[in-house]
Amino acid sequence: MPAYMIVEVETTDEALMAEYRKHTPGLVAKFGGKFIVRGGKTRTLEGGWSPPRMVVLEFPDMASAERFYDSPEYEPVLDMRLRAGKSRAILVDGHDG
Repeated sequence: MPAYMIVEVETTDEALMAEYRKHTPGLVAKFGGKFIVRGGKTRTLEGGWSPPRMVVLEFPDMASAERFYDSPEYEPVLDMRLRAGKSRAILVDGHDG
C-alpha cells in the first residue's frame, strides 16, 4: 500500500530553501519516492486553511517513507528545511483500491 508524506511549508529564508530543494529529488528517489505535488496553486475549500506551500510525496509503503525521513542522508537536508521556515508534516497510508 502506498504511503504519502504531506508537508505544509512557510519559507522564511528563500536562499536556504532553494538549497534544500536541490537535494531532495535524489534522496526521495533513492527511497522509492516521487513528488506528487511540489508547490503550485491551492484553493481553500473548507475551514479557512490557506497553506503557503504544499508538498506531497508518494512512497511505495509506510516503511519506505519512514526510512527516507529517518535516514542519515536526509538528516542534514531536513535541518536546512527546518531552519529555512516553518513546516508541518505527516505520513499517511494510502489506499489500495
